[in-house]
Amino acid sequence: MSTRTVLHDADIARALTRIAHEILESNRGPEGLVLLGIPTRGVTLAHRLAALIERFGGRPVPVGSLDVTMYRDDLAQHPTRAPRPTDIPAEGIDGRTVVLVDDVLFSGRSIRAALDALNDIGRPAAVRLAILVDRGHRELPIRPDFVGKNLPSARSERVNVRLAEVDGEEHVSIEGGE
Repeated sequence: MSTRTVLHDADIARALTRIAHEILESNRGPEGLVLLGIPTRGVTLAHRLAALIERFGGRPVPVGSLDVTMYRDDLAQHPTRAPRPTDIPAEGIDGRTVVLVDDVLFSGRSIRAALDALNDIGRPAAVRLAILVDRGHRELPIRPDFVGKNLPSARSERVNVRLAEVDGEEHVSIEGGE
């Protein structure tokens, strides 16, 4: 099975810098923002984005994590998923602009689950979606607001995001497809 690297560490850093600027521009600054990462790598990306937004926007942005495991519609096919902690910042999400952050957008089912989970937590003023890699193949009408890289891929291929904090290495690769 072949594997090819499509984003290196510098490419990921550039993509996140661009996304941070786009979030700030879209929101007209950092006020009222909350970033919620979807475990595992979405949480890491949310923390990186928050640091960049603080650097460019001059104010810290609350960051948390949103576990979507129990809201997924595929638990019957993947029953071994272990729930991860949901950590909502003390400021909460009511009346704020929540930016959901994840590494790869594929079918859209994780994001649908995240929207259901958010609904149980509070009522944000708006919800936006920031994705490092959009690989297509949507099954639901979900579209990201901020994308690091559009990466068309075959359904038979697997997109792997590796981040230094989680994996000890940093790159995005595509494997399979033969």
